[in-house]
Amino acid sequence: MAKEKPTNQITIKNKRASFDYELLETFTAGLVLTGTEIKSIRLGKASLVDTFAIVERGEVWVKNMYVAEYFFGTYNNHAPRRDRKLLLNRKEIRRLQTAAKDRGFTLVPTRLFINERGLAKLVLAIARGKKEYDKRQSIRERDDRREMDRMFKK
Repeated sequence: MAKEKPTNQITIKNKRASFDYELLETFTAGLVLTGTEIKSIRLGKASLVDTFAIVERGEVWVKNMYVAEYFFGTYNNHAPRRDRKLLLNRKEIRRLQTAAKDRGFTLVPTRLFINERGLAKLVLAIARGKKEYDKRQSIRERDDRREMDRMFKK
C-alpha cells in the first residue's frame, strides 16, 4: 500500500523581499537539513525574515534562516539560526556567484516549501534593492489591485 501524500502544503514566504527588492531571476534549491529541522519545517515553524545567501568556496549558504527547535527533539536538537547549505548545480552556482559580486545585487530567499516528494526547497532570487519611490509605486499598485478585487466581488 502506497503512502498517502499530505494534503496541507507548507509554504513559508518572505513577504518583505518583493517589497524591498526588485526580483530579477529565481532559482529553486534543495536544503541540507538535520532530522529535527525538517520536522519543524513540516510543522511550519520557520521564518525567512532577515535571511540572505552567500557564495563561499563554490558553495551557496543561507544565513540567518530561523527554524524553531523541534519540541520533541532531545539532545539531538539543532541550533535555530545555523548556516544551511543549498544544493544547486555548478552552472547555477556560477551564475549566483557572478551576480553576488556585482555592485547593487544580492541573493534573497523568497520562499521555503515542501515539494510533492516531501523534500524542503528554497526559492532564491537575484535581487536589486528598490529606491523609496519604487516602494511607493509598489504600494500604489497593491492598493489598485485590492480595489479592483473589491469591485469585482460585489
